Amino acid sequence: MKNYLYTLSIIIAATVAMFFPQFFTQIGDFQLKTLIVPLLQIIMFGMGTTMSPKDFEAVIKSPKSVVIGLICQFTIMPLVGFILATSFDFPPEVAAGIILIGCSPSGLASNVMAYIAKANVALSLTITSCATFLAPILTPLLMKLLGGAFIEVDFFKMMIEILKIIILPIGVGLLVNKIFRNQAQFLNRYMPLVSMAGIALIICIITAAGRESLLKVGGILVICTLIHNISGYLLGYWGARLLKLPEQDCRTVAIEVGLQNGGLASGIALQMGKVATVGLAPALFGPIMNITGSLLASWWSKKPVDNLQAVEIDTSLKN
Repeated sequence: MKNYLYTLSIIIAATVAMFFPQFFTQIGDFQLKTLIVPLLQIIMFGMGTTMSPKDFEAVIKSPKSVVIGLICQFTIMPLVGFILATSFDFPPEVAAGIILIGCSPSGLASNVMAYIAKANVALSLTITSCATFLAPILTPLLMKLLGGAFIEVDFFKMMIEILKIIILPIGVGLLVNKIFRNQAQFLNRYMPLVSMAGIALIICIITAAGRESLLKVGGILVICTLIHNISGYLLGYWGARLLKLPEQDCRTVAIEVGLQNGGLASGIALQMGKVATVGLAPALFGPIMNITGSLLASWWSKKPVDNLQAVEIDTSLKN
């Protein structure tokens, strides 16, 4: 049941916010949406405290898998997002949110799902880390190229916001981990719980802020988001298979492509002043990807990688 705890918390958060939005919009004169960026920075700080040079070892050990994973990450989801945004009749800002979630890097959930799915966890950590550090350039660039057809996109402003939201706190976390290595052990124990609570609260705030828009386009947007998410798994997995990666790495690429950093996309939407419209797709993507990701990871966990690879080798020898 521990594998589903994170998913369950996200579903509950979204449901509660839909039925009781008044509790997640403001307290007195204080607008709760102003908490989104600080919460994201805390989550990214926690990510930084758990990172080390070992997270990048896969770049040296299996550079082919890392490069393929990153290429799939920043091509499949942005292009699928653009196709979906132009295929469905959404308002421009809602459509732009679909592209934004596609242009975001993979999120922390992918590392958990990779572990459950018996995928290559070291590769998952490396792709997530590299994608996160590439995000300040690639996310605004892709958003400018693809999302610019729906809304105005300021490349440099978005780049600065991403640097503030993820790179700066991760850098501080890395520094804390290096200077206070022994004392920072308690962070490794409790930061995942803090991150889980932070992501759940962010989803509550965005869902409450965009409730009216969700009631209008929610059903169709859920279908669109689900297609986007599942396309990431399928195209990521089979793209890796076509490029002759091992089964374990194929699973990893599929998970990395399908699971996006919805929190970052939400933070960008807030900084654009469009959290109730552009932020809708990222808010929906969070619960949906955690449900599908948990189901996929649990299904894969019952299929030993060694047996699959043995069957593949045996088949190729017979051929």
